[in-house]
Amino acid sequence: MSKPSSHPKLEDREFTVMIAMIMALSALAIDIMLPTFGAVRSEFGLPADSTAPAAIVTFFFLGLASAQVFFGPLADRFGRKAVLYAGLVVYVGSALSATLAPTLEMVLVSRFIWGVGAAAPRVVAISMVRDAYEGEAMARTMSVIMSIFVLVPVVAPSVGALILNVASWRWVFGACALFAVAMALWTLRLPESLKPENRLTLRFDSIGTAAKTVLKNRQTIGYALAMTFVFGVFMSYLASSELIVSDVFDRAEQFPYIFGGLAAVMGAAMLANAAIVSRVGLRRLVRAVLVLYVTGAIGLVVLAVVTDGVPAFWIFLIGLAFMLSMHAILIPNFNTLAMNPMGKVAGTAAALIGTISTAGGAALGSVLDRTFDGTVLPFTLGFLGYGIVAAGFVWWAEKGRLFATDTPSDEQLAKAATLGG
Repeated sequence: MSKPSSHPKLEDREFTVMIAMIMALSALAIDIMLPTFGAVRSEFGLPADSTAPAAIVTFFFLGLASAQVFFGPLADRFGRKAVLYAGLVVYVGSALSATLAPTLEMVLVSRFIWGVGAAAPRVVAISMVRDAYEGEAMARTMSVIMSIFVLVPVVAPSVGALILNVASWRWVFGACALFAVAMALWTLRLPESLKPENRLTLRFDSIGTAAKTVLKNRQTIGYALAMTFVFGVFMSYLASSELIVSDVFDRAEQFPYIFGGLAAVMGAAMLANAAIVSRVGLRRLVRAVLVLYVTGAIGLVVLAVVTDGVPAFWIFLIGLAFMLSMHAILIPNFNTLAMNPMGKVAGTAAALIGTISTAGGAALGSVLDRTFDGTVLPFTLGFLGYGIVAAGFVWWAEKGRLFATDTPSDEQLAKAATLGG
């Protein structure tokens, strides 16, 4: 399927960029905040080394994770666009609430609701891609979308730092509200992608049937769990990168540029994935990257151990860039393989997969965050441990075929890949 719709105003290129920007609403709400942690500590009287501002990220993810499961069935019943606009209303309102919040506790409450609002655009974006594509075509499209999507982490911290130079950190929150309003106007051009025959009723039995379709599919749940563990390391990276750069390497002023540069590396890896996935094959590429991921993680752990957890900055940065580029390839491909058998319940599937990976990833990332001891050793052990578990779930999803040379096609596995099947 080359086009998502016959809508005369919207071609593939605009559709791809628009979906990327819809997904970027959640990334913007996270990454633009990272340079504000110091200002937040100062305003609320927190110690200079306090990790409390990291809760600004954590509470957002909790809202994002908990709400997706509700928006998925709504998107399958009322259509993608209605749910998109409902989420944008909540997103804008809670961003403004966070801007005006008088206490850190109120900021965190607003951030949780903000995450709830961001859940709808995320579910809608992935559902619309699955409505239009499947298999390797979906993997290529998702990679292009994600490569555009990661431009937000490249730019957002610098934008946040620029705002801080001329205004309060609260204006950083307000900038997110303005971006969401702009997206609401642009998406008026977006056609509805849910086919009438795929609309589901909101009865408990139909929702339960759709959920069972997702949860009983071995391929879907296996890759969703694999993505959860990979995502857990990435969540920890987002929440603790500022502390690592500042406390371990004493480069706080360079953080926006370091963070943006690493995001650019991820974007390049996603573009490379889009170019090679059809040549190498989706499963073969995932297998190869998983091996590289675990190997790279072992290398980082060894580096951390022999340097007492404080390696040379540039050597660690190169290793981190390598690992994040592996994340950039694995996450969209895991998501594609999880979604591929779910064409008739794409909204519910996107919601459940998103809930599992986001909530689980946030929890796993939070566990890893708490192990920070002023060195990079716990962080590198997280890469290794979570990576091994992710590889185990992929092995399970493929019924032990992880290293087989004649792996069945997506279509063959989609027919038989059920739990216990």
